[in-house]
Amino acid sequence: MSDVQQPAEQEISDQRLLKGARARATIARHAAEVASVEGLTGLSLGRLAGDLGVSKSGVATLFGTKENLQLAAVQSARELFIEHVVRPALSQPRGMPRLTALLDHWFDYLAEPCLPGGCFRGASVPEFDSRPGPVRDALAADRADWFAVLEKEIGRAQEQGYATGHDPHALAFQFEALMAAANLATRMGDETALGTARTIIDGLTGAKS
Repeated sequence: MSDVQQPAEQEISDQRLLKGARARATIARHAAEVASVEGLTGLSLGRLAGDLGVSKSGVATLFGTKENLQLAAVQSARELFIEHVVRPALSQPRGMPRLTALLDHWFDYLAEPCLPGGCFRGASVPEFDSRPGPVRDALAADRADWFAVLEKEIGRAQEQGYATGHDPHALAFQFEALMAAANLATRMGDETALGTARTIIDGLTGAKS
């Protein structure tokens, strides 16, 4: 009899795990949305439970602490960035074609943000850059990963004759600074910001506008 019941019990367990994973993903995504506008420090288990119409105890069961909720928001925002900026560019050949695709998708990400507060990294890094701890570490790791992707493709583009005369690290730094400034200016209503950043970046890479 136990052999007959075991598969059914396993199926129920799997369904519960799947349901829990879906609930966690939904809450983490909403946490990223809220944090993009109000900051990671503005997150609370009760606030998200009220927004989503679920019990606070249920949210607490999934995340435990506010810090875990903040970390989940960082991860959710990271996954969105990868989905909309990084992954679509990987179909392009390495070097200048892929670098151009990364930049194009990055501009699209700022022009039509996935989160109501715009670029999550731009909103959250200044909030935690001087606050040691797991949340800062997660934000720093995310930034470092993206910076490494940019730097690698810049180096490959240089091997193809583009963006010559610039150190890859320095050029990636300039890209990030320009996009951060463009994001801020766009959020403040400057409709010329993205176009201005695009022109400057194209000049740095040697791409044609």
